[in-house]
Amino acid sequence: MTFAAPLPQELISRVNEVVDTDTDRLVEIFKDIHRNPELAFGEVHTSRLIEKALQKLGFDVTKGIGRTGIAATLRNGDGPVVMYRADMDANAIEEQTGLDYASNVQVTREDGSVVPAAHMCGHDAHVTWLIGMANALVAVRDSWSGTAVLIGQPAEEPITGAKAMVDDGLYNFIPKPDVLIGMHTMPAPVGIVSSSPGPRLAGTDQVDIVFHGVGGHGSMPERTKDPLQMAARAVVAFSSVVAEQIDPSQTAILTVGAIAAGADNNVIPSRAVIRTNIRWYDPQVRETLLDAIESVSQQIARDAGVGDDLLPEIILKGGSLPLVNDPELAAAMSTSLAATIGDDRVLTDLPAATASEDVQILKGPYPDMPFNYLMVGIADSALVAAARAHGDDVPFSPHTPNYIVDLAAVPYGTKVAAYAMLGLLRGE
Repeated sequence: MTFAAPLPQELISRVNEVVDTDTDRLVEIFKDIHRNPELAFGEVHTSRLIEKALQKLGFDVTKGIGRTGIAATLRNGDGPVVMYRADMDANAIEEQTGLDYASNVQVTREDGSVVPAAHMCGHDAHVTWLIGMANALVAVRDSWSGTAVLIGQPAEEPITGAKAMVDDGLYNFIPKPDVLIGMHTMPAPVGIVSSSPGPRLAGTDQVDIVFHGVGGHGSMPERTKDPLQMAARAVVAFSSVVAEQIDPSQTAILTVGAIAAGADNNVIPSRAVIRTNIRWYDPQVRETLLDAIESVSQQIARDAGVGDDLLPEIILKGGSLPLVNDPELAAAMSTSLAATIGDDRVLTDLPAATASEDVQILKGPYPDMPFNYLMVGIADSALVAAARAHGDDVPFSPHTPNYIVDLAAVPYGTKVAAYAMLGLLRGE
């Protein structure tokens, strides 16, 4: 398909007026989602907000895809089919922003553990942008022809939600898209947007290592084979894997995010779990990292006297390939956005990052579907300036407890989403 010429000024003005009029409602929706965060596959309240808002606008809505995912379709005559995704899940982080609508939520996970929950990656903004953009599309539907498919995706954080939706029959409920786009917050000033071509985000795998041993009384460690000790040695050993086994010119990260074992002071457990995460661009780097995790873990277990029947389990829980923007689509969208919001506000050369995504997995059976991923600044410009004055690039980073989406980003991101969708829906 082809991207439409830059939007006419009359249409831009109409979109701006619709969004500006809707801003108070959108800010309240954003605050609601922010103070009521839901972790992966628990996005019941959030998906219901999308469902109700889009049904009211006349979208054909299907809920419960991939547990809590939602797909909404608006047909408006002949033309391109454009799919847009917003992820819905929050993070297991205790918020420290001090906002009057900050989260104080605690969530009980399926394993019984209780963790804090907060939107520290901007998914609350993503959902709000989707709802506001849908309202704008309906308000100016006389200016475009085609089909808009809007996706509320669960479980982006563990990199499992997109696959869950595809595996649960997403394409039984929506028409085949001609193009897929997504948007994500970034800690740049409000008003800045990136539409950069080529590789954007790294591939990733979530890898659990389960060490098995022989538990016992804390007073008699000599009668045990302590899996906690094995796990501790593995954590130290993993820290040198990248330096020792990966070419320094390659992107490679191996992170330990959690260790779980035992329950009492005086009981040596029989099982310990390390939760790790790897990041990569080259598939061979991925294989090297996975092989190293397995070989290091097995050697540590054997050194501890564990037999073949108790060697560590390596469990791949979820993952995604590197995210790559279609060069032609990224260039067309950047040109259109530059004509709409200004050349100085559109970045086309943002460096690739080591964060990861699973939005591209929504392509499902259509891997050649053109795709573009926009990054949208959400930080107060004064905070950015203060950070740079102190030698920092950004005032905060995703997945930190003080990630603040400035409220001015709510209408701005909504407008960007609407501009992007209209540029595609007015194409051929």
